[in-house]
Amino acid sequence: MHESDAILDDLLSRWHHWQVSAPPKGAYPSRSAGMDDWRCSRQYDADNGALDGELEGSTMRGIDFQVSEMHDPHRTAIYLNARNLSTGVKVFRSLRLPQDFAACALIVGEARAILLIRLTAAGIV
Repeated sequence: MHESDAILDDLLSRWHHWQVSAPPKGAYPSRSAGMDDWRCSRQYDADNGALDGELEGSTMRGIDFQVSEMHDPHRTAIYLNARNLSTGVKVFRSLRLPQDFAACALIVGEARAILLIRLTAAGIV
């Protein structure tokens, strides 16, 4: 396993967890549109991890954008790969991908290579 594969595995696992833990969008906004851009002072939040959380969110949004710009079947393969990496086992399958294990693994490998190029160009990796 190359170092880039390990980095991509970590990013995809964290991205899947970030996607799943995002709060659902309701019918009404949870805060006022006029106060949407307001942020409290982060002067003392560096010790509490607020800056790290902000960096993580920015990274995950970047990955989310790059994956959303991919075309099927590669986008589906990335979603599947991220879910399997997040759980630690390869149990999830997709009807949009070939049911043959070797053919599916080939598409997942291609998708990972495409995503790695996109993430490197975007400055995420």
